[in-house]
Amino acid sequence: MRIRHLTLATVASALLAVTAGCGGDSTAAGSGDEVTTVSVTIEGVGEVTTDATLARKVPGDIRDRGTITVATNAPYEPFIDFKTEGRTDEFKGLDHDLFLAASARLGIKATFTQQPFDGLVPGLQAAKYDAIAGGITDKKERQQVATFVDYSASGTGFLVKTGNPLGVQTVADLCGRKVAVQKASNQAKNLAEYSRSDCAGRAVEVKEYPENPQAVQALIAGNVDVVAATKVNLVDVAPALAGKADLVEDPSAPNGWLASPNGFGFLKAQKELAQAYQAAVQSLIDDGTYTKILARWKQEPIAVKQATIDQAID
Repeated sequence: MRIRHLTLATVASALLAVTAGCGGDSTAAGSGDEVTTVSVTIEGVGEVTTDATLARKVPGDIRDRGTITVATNAPYEPFIDFKTEGRTDEFKGLDHDLFLAASARLGIKATFTQQPFDGLVPGLQAAKYDAIAGGITDKKERQQVATFVDYSASGTGFLVKTGNPLGVQTVADLCGRKVAVQKASNQAKNLAEYSRSDCAGRAVEVKEYPENPQAVQALIAGNVDVVAATKVNLVDVAPALAGKADLVEDPSAPNGWLASPNGFGFLKAQKELAQAYQAAVQSLIDDGTYTKILARWKQEPIAVKQATIDQAID
């Protein structure tokens, strides 16, 4: 996906203040403590309810509170969007469904709140909310403030003319070809670097367009051989291009070339909470709920087999 840029505060004293104010020293509740059962019904997926063993991984103060506040910035489909036009207090989307399901598995009720995008990380750092979500790329820079539970991964996908007449299967097949990308995108930068290092005199001719739709039109018009764009976006547009263009499926890179993880962010001082959510997401992967949620939003290609923590590739 496109990388959603967040501003990071760098003042060490702020980090210390947040650690003190956000319950960083909380420990998971003891095994004898009572667990509250929470159930949610995800449209098209079914009911998700609490696992008492997993719930006891949640820090005691948050488990006693029973709620968690999640900041997001809609719309950023398919990850987060407003449920009803004109209302900014009700949400839908892949991240919304998955976070609600993971929270229920932990015996917690999650409430989403709309915030300016460039304020998500600073607000988390200031303990205004407990977590951030909404198609956010796990990046090493962001890990200065947040611990990320990585729940999907998306890299670059390739769109070709119907029937794939040039036989494009992997990035190696782009050497010597005209490839359309969005101007100033990661694809433009990464393909230029790949061409210099791996194409041995058969350079990738990168052609930049203002937006991805113009790149797709260039492919259909025969002006380029391939479109390179974030795979999650190509998965969305490919069905509407039936008979005109096909999405290449590379078995060696099912999430796309140079796939980066997307994650739910938790304050670094609340690593126990992040670990509880990692376990909850993994349980949803294991029982098939995760797959159903991704299928609901037509995002099976960005699935992962393991929920991980802080696996940024940059």
